[in-house]
Amino acid sequence: MVSKLTEKPLASWRGKDLFEGQVLDTLTVIFRSGGCSWNRCRMCGYRHERYPEISRDELAERMIRQVRWVKENFRDEDYQVLKIFTSGSFFDPGEVPPAVLRAVAEAFRGKAVIAETRPEYVNTEIVREFREGIDTGDWDKPLHIAVGLETTNDRIRERSIDKGFSYADFLRAAEAAHAAGAGVKAYLMMKPPFLTEREARDDMVSSIRDVAPVADSISMNLCTVQSRTEVEHLWKQHAYRPPYLWSVLEVLIASPVHILCDPVGGGQMRGPHNCGACDGPIVKGIADYSLSGDVELLRALMETECGCKEEWEFVLDQEEPFCMPLTR
Repeated sequence: MVSKLTEKPLASWRGKDLFEGQVLDTLTVIFRSGGCSWNRCRMCGYRHERYPEISRDELAERMIRQVRWVKENFRDEDYQVLKIFTSGSFFDPGEVPPAVLRAVAEAFRGKAVIAETRPEYVNTEIVREFREGIDTGDWDKPLHIAVGLETTNDRIRERSIDKGFSYADFLRAAEAAHAAGAGVKAYLMMKPPFLTEREARDDMVSSIRDVAPVADSISMNLCTVQSRTEVEHLWKQHAYRPPYLWSVLEVLIASPVHILCDPVGGGQMRGPHNCGACDGPIVKGIADYSLSGDVELLRALMETECGCKEEWEFVLDQEEPFCMPLTR
């Protein structure tokens, strides 16, 4: 018998997103799970957030308690879109037991759901079953499978991030998700370690153009320095700097499609930043663009007069790759 107790997820918050052409209220939930099966990405702090070794039945019960907590603490009428994250993959049965998928589908039926997973766990039958469980006919695509692709460049993904899959793996997962009637959301990562500012900017421009015909939506995450990560170790050694906001503006302006971008930690030393003086309006402008798609807003921000723009231009022109071998 499943306990009636509740258990708080790792994090949960409300926000707004542009979804199927509308600005909608969202609820983001990060569930504590059995843990990421890969557990090696250099920038990820959530890899450490997992339950200790427990039985599959106990894991399912603990996660269903979290589902119950969400239902008790957020009113259904206050959000239309549910964004689900774990420390790894929502569709990994070793991390999230099938009983939890069924509980989530039942609890959030009628919501549009975006669930993150690694590509190897995108199984057409399992995705279709979950989609049918939440579908009430209110959405064109009630389920979107989100994959942390990070970049379309296999070399960067492997050596700078240690992601453990290829672009071909992502394409196969996208095909399987679409076959199940789900949409595909690609998460890209701007400026993982070991890239110069110029390399990071150029990689995002090319990655967006590559993946735009495949993904139904693209979200560009700006690398931040999370605790207990390899990126934090490099940052403390002055061997890593998060991206300049100027670079972010350039990438978004150059994009042929609308890009979702929430500049988490914007203006802080551990997050994407310029000099501090000009950061606030740019961070707000990027967030506003994410909802409106108004590229003219970004172009106006790019004309902002600030002394740090010369520093950024110098860095783009003169910075050379960090002299640390990526292989022995």
